[in-house]
Amino acid sequence: MIPLEMTRPWMLWVLLPMAAVLVGFFVRSLSDFPKRQRIASLATRFLIAIAIVLALSGLTYLRTTDEKWVVFLADQSLSIREDASQIANEFLSAANQERGSNQAVWIPFARHGAQPQDQMLVYPIESKTDKNVTENATQESIEKSPEEVKDKPVVDANRDAEQIAASKQSDLSKPASTFTKEDRDGSNIQAAIEAAAGFMPPGYVPQIVLLSDGNETLGDALATVARSRIPISTVPLPTSSEPEVQVASVEVPAEVQEGAPFYVDVLIQSNHDDEGLVEVFRGDHKVVSEKRALKKGANKFRFQQSIERERLAAFTVRVSGLQQDTLLDNNTESGLAYCSGKPRVLIIESDPNLIRELAYALEDEGIQVDVRPPQGMPESLSDLQNYECLILSNVPATALTSQQMMVARTYVQELGGGFMMLGGEQSFGLGGYYKSALEEILPVRSDFEKEKEKPSLGMVLVIDKSGSMSGDKIEMAKSAARSAVELLGRRDSVAVIAFDGDSYVISEMQSATNTAQISGDIARIEAGGGTTMYPAMELSYEMLTSTQAKLKHVILLTDGVSSPGDFEGLAQTMSSAKITVSTVAVGDGSDTALLEAIAKTGKGRHYETNDPSQVPQIFAKETVTASKSA
Repeated sequence: MIPLEMTRPWMLWVLLPMAAVLVGFFVRSLSDFPKRQRIASLATRFLIAIAIVLALSGLTYLRTTDEKWVVFLADQSLSIREDASQIANEFLSAANQERGSNQAVWIPFARHGAQPQDQMLVYPIESKTDKNVTENATQESIEKSPEEVKDKPVVDANRDAEQIAASKQSDLSKPASTFTKEDRDGSNIQAAIEAAAGFMPPGYVPQIVLLSDGNETLGDALATVARSRIPISTVPLPTSSEPEVQVASVEVPAEVQEGAPFYVDVLIQSNHDDEGLVEVFRGDHKVVSEKRALKKGANKFRFQQSIERERLAAFTVRVSGLQQDTLLDNNTESGLAYCSGKPRVLIIESDPNLIRELAYALEDEGIQVDVRPPQGMPESLSDLQNYECLILSNVPATALTSQQMMVARTYVQELGGGFMMLGGEQSFGLGGYYKSALEEILPVRSDFEKEKEKPSLGMVLVIDKSGSMSGDKIEMAKSAARSAVELLGRRDSVAVIAFDGDSYVISEMQSATNTAQISGDIARIEAGGGTTMYPAMELSYEMLTSTQAKLKHVILLTDGVSSPGDFEGLAQTMSSAKITVSTVAVGDGSDTALLEAIAKTGKGRHYETNDPSQVPQIFAKETVTASKSA
């Protein structure tokens, strides 16, 4: 079997198009050369192409090796007997005699495993071969002149001396002092194995040798061994025969609700059968005091607790009154829980009086409720994070700013906050949430599927493109127009008119299914010029009178004051022809009084906004409302 490997074998498919190109060159180029030279040229090109493709496919030659890299893991926990160090040293000495050309290091570990920065100490195991090489190289460098050894590679004597000095620390009884008593109060074999696996360099046969008593107080070594592909051998060390009981861990939830029950999980390790008093303290107050029997091995206990007034509570578990115990320092352990108080809900309601019954019902269940109008919707995460859930009750998207909706989306998507939207004539599609930031976190869509029996709609979008509309205003207006077209059904028709000093038919009245063409027409709108609105409004009336649709509607958007015209008279004429007119005033410079009067006379709706980013939601709301599809 050829020892080759390809890391990206799919790149071999590149050979097919390259072969086609090379054959094409062979047929069309070098036609004046002899046939033998043309064939040689083709073969050379094929060889170059194959070499390139093999390089892209990651072709690798595999070299077999028997050289091992062995990591010895030495348990330094207090459960190891004092004479275990001598036993481990004898084992390492015997392994060192048989090491040969193999590489070996040993790593001590205890409660926190073998951590490279703080707890992991790596000690090379010196072999006699390494020592002889070092001594010979040093002696040779002394006996020969500088000229004789200048060009000859020799081992750095100073560097090797440092390595030998480090290797002499391979006595297991010495590094134990580098661990504090608290660190040695436990054993995490899982973390030690994971650290050893990460320490393995490539190019060697890996091997892990574990020297331990197998008394694991933290982690799950068996699960780690099952996942590991590195062979692991074990050398059992004698366990301390002295009776010992320790509180290994106290686990509490990181965050709990005020008054909500939760559990304090306690793990007590014992090397013999015993009986003791288990006490649980919340701060300085004793909350549990029970006599419990302890079996040899792991003893798990669970105590139900709750927090009423504290925000940060420390739960301390202490075991006492034991019949036999050697160390008292490990009989206490603590856990910390943060109490976030009673759950709070924020309700945003257009008419707060309509939501009082729901608020009262939630408060009866111990949930704090704040009711605000849409203007009180939080605009920062710091404000919204004070609540566990946000409820929008019959609030249209046009009543919220884009910043408020994006904050709510982040609160739900990234911080895991709760969100609920209650139905109504101002919610979901009717509320204008189509393509809004909040639609992304809703489990339903905010557009609609038109039914066959719904009346057809003819709609004209009249958009101000004067110079004052430049920048974000015109871009948002174009985006709003495109979204409105997308919301229309297959039986609907739409036209787009723009105006400045003159009026322009951007898109003729046509089926709303031609979304690509209409969107392209809208994209060509550019701001510039004055503001003359009456001719554009009159043109929309003429378009709709010749349209065969049962519902007819005009959406008029402007940010300025138009030159004079009989707007209310035209709106009355349109209303008589069953054409409704809605108006949108963008910015403080709009003639809001006139636009409101047009909408009132035209039996439509009037919107005011200083935020151009709200325009798409206004158009979406108007389109769904005008189509009566909901």
